[in-house]
Amino acid sequence: MDHVNRFESKATFGLLRLEYGAALVVCSVLFLLHLSEVRWWAAIVLFLYIDVIGYLPGAIAYRRAKGGDISKAYYVVYNTMHSFVTNAAVLGIWAAVAGFEWAMLAVPIHLCGDRALFGNFLKSFRVRFEPAPLAAFQDFERKLAEPDRPKSPLPERV
Repeated sequence: MDHVNRFESKATFGLLRLEYGAALVVCSVLFLLHLSEVRWWAAIVLFLYIDVIGYLPGAIAYRRAKGGDISKAYYVVYNTMHSFVTNAAVLGIWAAVAGFEWAMLAVPIHLCGDRALFGNFLKSFRVRFEPAPLAAFQDFERKLAEPDRPKSPLPERV
């Protein structure tokens, strides 16, 4: 919610997803308007490589661990591959080699879709690789929602 309280309420998380949803719509409309100019093999590669490299290895490791802890390297790879910064560099190299093309929109469509449609953002080392509720966070949200709560459920700074 701010740089001191790094969490989102359900409402602010919904608004954040809505912003990515707007970007998803813009990118998707541009993609559809230029459908006849899209190199499909390039669009498919650009859309899929993010999860093939960034998500699938961690998901497989997580399932093999039966929901237990997995190496933090999977989190780093996921976050690297799902970063707009990393993908801007990839698209910059792509444009330098192959030129700008409409297929490149597959990348922001993927990233904005993950955030807007599924609520998937970068992964913290403090949570399971696949989303699972944390009892402490659920308790925190309950306390935050109490109508007679003080301004902050956290102690004031001295």
